[in-house]
Amino acid sequence: MIVVSCAKELETPQPATHQWYGHQVTASAYNSVFWQTDSINPSVAAWGDTLKPGMKSIAVSRDLIKLGLTHNTMVKIDTFPDTFYVKDKMHWRWRNRIDIYMGKDIQKAREWGRKKLMICYAVPMDSTTITLNTFE
Repeated sequence: MIVVSCAKELETPQPATHQWYGHQVTASAYNSVFWQTDSINPSVAAWGDTLKPGMKSIAVSRDLIKLGLTHNTMVKIDTFPDTFYVKDKMHWRWRNRIDIYMGKDIQKAREWGRKKLMICYAVPMDSTTITLNTFE
């Protein structure tokens, strides 16, 4: 008699490395064109990243940076299935806003307009918090 088992090995759950927070913001869209940026090269973002059409990136107002939406923070935006990353900063005058990068498609950005919506963003947990959470 031959017995074959295809049971999957039980995986040890990995501890959470990020804490997710929700926040309501005003969202608009922007493009990498000269007249919408302060840069000599409109494809270079404030933190030095080169933006390319199709990238899932956003710019954040400076007050949101203080809340934890810093460079490369993962962000989930209500109505979008994808995860976006913070790659750019907005002008000092804006508060509680994000700009969704839409490449060079100006018409798409105009059609998006301006909306109030909910975002969720991930803030990395420090190593002591991660260790403590594994024993709960």
